[in-house]
Amino acid sequence: MSRRQVQLLTRAGCTICDGVHAQLKKLAAELDFDLETTDVDAEASTGDTSLRAEFGDRLPVVLLDGREHSYWELDEPRLRSDLANG
Repeated sequence: MSRRQVQLLTRAGCTICDGVHAQLKKLAAELDFDLETTDVDAEASTGDTSLRAEFGDRLPVVLLDGREHSYWELDEPRLRSDLANG
């Protein structure tokens, strides 16, 4: 079974994003998933504006295995459940 993938969509200067990132780092160590952080504005500056266009108004956004899982805050109980049942 491959490791689950959690991606945090964020932007520089977002204090809520920083808090969610800290929560996810702790959970990644405990629950054994890969965590990637993507700055939607940095991606847009390289020419890929799709993430900023879709998610930029509700950051931070947590994606689980490429699907939107939660936004504005981490739904930790749901994430734990989805990772356990995945």
